[in-house]
Amino acid sequence: MVAEGFVDRTEHLEALTSRYDGNEADLIVVYGRRRLGKSELVRQSIRDRDEAVYWQATEETPETQLASFVDAASETYPIVEDLQTDWEVLLRTLGTRDAIVVIDEFPYLVESNDAIPSKFQRVWDMHLEDTEMTLVLVGSSISVMEEKVLAGGSPLYGRRTHVIDLPPLQMGDAAAFYPGEDPDDILRAWGVFGGTPFYLQALDRSASLAENIRSLCLSEHGLLYNEPEFLLRTELGIREPQTYYTLLRAMATGKRETNEIAGFAGLETSNIGTYLTKLRRLRLIERDVPVTADPNSSRRSRYRLSEPLFTFWFRFVYGQQGTIAQLGADAYERLVEPAFADYMGSRFETACQDALPELVPNTYRGIGRWWYREHEVDVVGLGDDGTLVAGECKYRTRRMTEGDLTDLERTADEIRWTPPDGGEPNLEYCCFSRSGFSEDLRAVESRRDDVHLFTVADVVDGLSA
Repeated sequence: MVAEGFVDRTEHLEALTSRYDGNEADLIVVYGRRRLGKSELVRQSIRDRDEAVYWQATEETPETQLASFVDAASETYPIVEDLQTDWEVLLRTLGTRDAIVVIDEFPYLVESNDAIPSKFQRVWDMHLEDTEMTLVLVGSSISVMEEKVLAGGSPLYGRRTHVIDLPPLQMGDAAAFYPGEDPDDILRAWGVFGGTPFYLQALDRSASLAENIRSLCLSEHGLLYNEPEFLLRTELGIREPQTYYTLLRAMATGKRETNEIAGFAGLETSNIGTYLTKLRRLRLIERDVPVTADPNSSRRSRYRLSEPLFTFWFRFVYGQQGTIAQLGADAYERLVEPAFADYMGSRFETACQDALPELVPNTYRGIGRWWYREHEVDVVGLGDDGTLVAGECKYRTRRMTEGDLTDLERTADEIRWTPPDGGEPNLEYCCFSRSGFSEDLRAVESRRDDVHLFTVADVVDGLSA
């Protein structure tokens, strides 16, 4: 039974429960940044299981942590109350019962006692591997989970049997929380709040998107007013994250090339690599290369924020808190509304890319942006059958015209890509528009099989499929 309000995650729940029901030992790692619902996921997975132990670590001394675990485990397995308080003894005993043991916020254990991974590795190799026990390690500190649990240098390396790197919800599942039901309202809500469960649960569906933005993001008492700052300070473990803030603000305001980002921050390009790597590890930014290029060798990198709320916050809130306080209830109309369509432009492009497999069905080897010198295409899909789909996205108040299609065709001719079976690609063209299409462009679509026109409603439907 799944609790009301627990949306999607069916695939991840089934992955967990199938291993609980297996006849072999499993060491499962569940991780990802904060606010994504990892704890709720694992709690739901053991909701009706009498053999499960759930314990959430805290930032306390090793002795206190161990005593707290014993208290939790003894509710299901009273025998552990009489055991020596030692992790190896406790886990070995629970292994003889084929228990399901979930340790949430595992990084807190590691940070208080760096021998923990070695202890867990030893008891796993010597005792647990031959049982039917399931040990689930959950963590929000991505760096600790990757370095101390998953990386090649970790004592636990090679022991995990399943890994869940938990993503945000897809738009189709997140839309149940958004205010409004019009496709453009859904798209705009996704463009601000994305699919992070904690942010979605904060939304008031009876209020408009503008009202939610005012109360949650622009009010100094709003739940999300300081959310990005809180998460960055918590995850990065630094007291003065101003450089990270500046780099994120650069990307939120449209700076994507490495030299542009560095210039905005007043740094040398060679000095921002470490910062960008940490932000990528937190899943807050993504590195793009032209979709036709090899990401492992291409030097034509661009960076963009991947978490919508952070994009919005660094575009409209960070550095403007004083102005927002002074404007009060008028802050949305004065600061956000005039620039919101421009802000949504890049979010619309991402949505169109994500929806492409549903809108133009194919098996794609890659979907993304393409650029070279002054040429750029918003959406490019490389089909296994040799089809190259090129798309232009316009989140504007004017309709797209035949002239927009002509520009797209001209730019798409610059793309150099050889299909899997050789030869020349078969080009198809997509126009994505918020405000519709002119009669001449509609006429072109009616007589050509290689031209497709998609509205915001089409894109939202595609993402909800």
